[in-house]
Amino acid sequence: MASSNTVLMRLVASAYSIAQKAGMIVRRVIAEGDLGIVEKTCATDLQTKADRLAQMSICSSLARKFPKLTIIGEELVVWVDPLDGTKEYTEGLLDNVTVLIGIAYEGKAIAGVINQPYYNYEAGPDAVLGRTIWGVLGLGAFGFQLKEVPAGKHIITTTRSHSNKLVTDCVTAMNPDAVLQVGGAGNKIIQLIEGKASAYVFASPGCKKWDTCAPEVILHAVGGKLTDIHGNVLQYHKDVKHMNSAGVLATLRNYDYYASRVPESIKNALVP
Repeated sequence: MASSNTVLMRLVASAYSIAQKAGMIVRRVIAEGDLGIVEKTCATDLQTKADRLAQMSICSSLARKFPKLTIIGEELVVWVDPLDGTKEYTEGLLDNVTVLIGIAYEGKAIAGVINQPYYNYEAGPDAVLGRTIWGVLGLGAFGFQLKEVPAGKHIITTTRSHSNKLVTDCVTAMNPDAVLQVGGAGNKIIQLIEGKASAYVFASPGCKKWDTCAPEVILHAVGGKLTDIHGNVLQYHKDVKHMNSAGVLATLRNYDYYASRVPESIKNALVP
């Protein structure tokens, strides 16, 4: 067990450093002025030069340091999203963008790193850009100040670029005081832990395991909860389906309130 813990902390430390380097790549591509945008499957599913370069940097760095990454003990798997919030990145909504590195053991998300390359970017030309948030289950989450939405307020954060009737109907069923439509799963979880939103509601297929693994750990490490719309715990073993086909429901507090308001018609429409 001690050996496994040592490997995990080495991996987390490496992921922290690698995420910061990936964040620098994300900023450099913007500064160079050529995003190299291509459509992967449709006009809202984009990939940029930053995605490709950051992915290459993350994967090559991890492969050098951990050549047998997916087989340590029983099963240790790393889920990487080199640029979460790509569409927002191409549109200049830079505070939506994150780099995500999540670590799972035997299918459970146990450690994660979120780098925000453009954190503090609106503070002026002399501002220091970027921050890295990290967490390990049982140890805690670090790199931010935990805040909560005022008691009694129901502020929903949801997708900006992948909405549909299921999503809007589910959000409406929450009887929200306000709705925030933003990009990036990592960004939405940061809204929960910094008191800007009380629930992340996405009643649709669309996001993938690499979108949710790292953010889930950060949220769980401070007492929150992330599941699919049915309340099922997400699995992250190496053979799992990549798509979160039954959507995402996440909260810092009062999970049962939001889970109880998901309409049965929406649950029936989303197959886990």
